[in-house]
Amino acid sequence: MMSIVDRYIFRNGFAAFAASLVVLTSVVWVSQALREVDLMTGKGQTLLLFLRVTGLTIPSLVMIIAPIALFAAILFTLNKLNGDSELVVLSAAGFSPRRLARPFLALASMATGLVALMSLWAMPASFLEMRDILSRVRADFLTYVVREGQFVTLDQGFVFHYRERGIGGTLRGIFIQDRRDPDRISTYIAENGVTIEEGENNFLVLEKGYVQRQSRGDRDAAIVEFDRYALDLAQFAGSSEAGALKPRERATSDLIAMSKAEANGSGPTGRMRAELHDRFASPLYVLAFGMIAFAALGQPRTTRQSRGAAIMAAIVIVLALRIAGFAVAGLLARNPSAVILVYGLPLGGLIGAAFYAFGPERRRKSKPTIAAARS
Repeated sequence: MMSIVDRYIFRNGFAAFAASLVVLTSVVWVSQALREVDLMTGKGQTLLLFLRVTGLTIPSLVMIIAPIALFAAILFTLNKLNGDSELVVLSAAGFSPRRLARPFLALASMATGLVALMSLWAMPASFLEMRDILSRVRADFLTYVVREGQFVTLDQGFVFHYRERGIGGTLRGIFIQDRRDPDRISTYIAENGVTIEEGENNFLVLEKGYVQRQSRGDRDAAIVEFDRYALDLAQFAGSSEAGALKPRERATSDLIAMSKAEANGSGPTGRMRAELHDRFASPLYVLAFGMIAFAALGQPRTTRQSRGAAIMAAIVIVLALRIAGFAVAGLLARNPSAVILVYGLPLGGLIGAAFYAFGPERRRKSKPTIAAARS
């Protein structure tokens, strides 16, 4: 059970954490959402769909921002307690660093659970749903994007054109050129075309035309005439939505199964391995950042200069630790033995900060401060 002091500190820390998390996430989300404005303007979608797609990025943002928000919240709370001389009073009353850390550890545990939920479940689920939505939006380009008589670039190197729209939604005078693969250029020309839906897939059925394909290095193009030719509209989604699932879009259980297969000699790609371990390592950064913040300001300080130096040192350590974590994740994609560093970095930061905050030398340094406060 928390004492009155614990609840007071936890309440202040939680308010600072929630405010930091909401503000930082909102700022980053807005900057990310502005990149998807063309989802409404260029692809004719509704504001509701725009908010839904951009909102699906929030779990990934929370996963990255929550450790930083906790770090800022603990620094703010401790600095406020010190500025109001409450840390001195607590030290004089016999509060040891370990006793003082209890409400902050409770707050860090809550934030760790939040990040674990985001990284292991919410983030991959949101990215998978975003992939499906964007695929449907791009596949529905015939309704919202393409206008008759215009040559429209749907993707870099992909051009679509039709002369006019006939009865029943039939497209007449269709021209399609796909140059997204520079080694193979495809051109489709057809008199008519109509869209059909089979299950969850949409197809554009071309009638009375031909397809011309030319590979790099070939002087002559291969031309094939057809009476009917079906094109899967999902391929028009572009490289970002087409093809196999990306590592971030796969469920954690799938990545674990692929990791088990690695032991049998048929393991995942390096990116899959890096994604799996990064998801499990992300919650550890919450504990590490929280402990670094507590180690920096967990003792009473008498001058603003000493507090400022401690805060700057903590910020530098946190930034260096997180940047190193991103670098190690990239290294793990190439070298499986780097998995030690993936977990070693946050655990090392956690243990080092805990030793600095609670170690014997730290306790000896706190005795003069406590004695002076009592006198």
